[in-house]
Amino acid sequence: MNGSLTKKINIFLTVDFRTVNTYFNKHDPSPIYKRQIDHKFEEYIMTSVVTAKRYSVIFYKLNCPGAVDKQYAEPLMYAIRRHFAIKKTIREETFKKFKRRSWMLLFVSLIIVVLSQAFLPLLIPHDLSIHDGLKNCLDVFSWVILWRPIYELIFSWNPHLKDIALLDKLATAEIIIIDKNINTDFKQEQKTVVEETVKSTITFGAKSFIST
Repeated sequence: MNGSLTKKINIFLTVDFRTVNTYFNKHDPSPIYKRQIDHKFEEYIMTSVVTAKRYSVIFYKLNCPGAVDKQYAEPLMYAIRRHFAIKKTIREETFKKFKRRSWMLLFVSLIIVVLSQAFLPLLIPHDLSIHDGLKNCLDVFSWVILWRPIYELIFSWNPHLKDIALLDKLATAEIIIIDKNINTDFKQEQKTVVEETVKSTITFGAKSFIST
């Protein structure tokens, strides 16, 4: 059950002339396709994909009540995709800075450890009673100073990659337009077929009764 919930994620949006402006920053005078996304609208989208996994597929499902409302679908989706594409670029730059900072910290830590292990023991007289204790302190210091950069490089990559993958999916997700008129026509056709079938059955029964 949980796998089915995360394999396919739908983001439902109603697109018409009354609701389309609520998706954007009301203070932004730009055209719709360049307008800034409203914070609450972005929060709604991110909440909708909170269960997304690496293998999840995301769809934007747009509910357009009328044929006229479909003209807002394309500029709205362009603005949404542009918004998350920019956020993805920013997240990638943050990830690059993270890697650069972590490698630099590891390099500096290694230099400090090499210097402390190679030269500081030479400054400690061997005849001191605390010689072994000081050596142990240097070992602990070396372990502590190396722990943070190693931990960051091994365990902190995944959140960055997960966020980048999610933003990429939001920027490239497939769009499905829900047309209620098609469903209405189908229901009307189906109803007509049923009525004709019932009428044919009644007529056939009546003829059979008269002939007997």
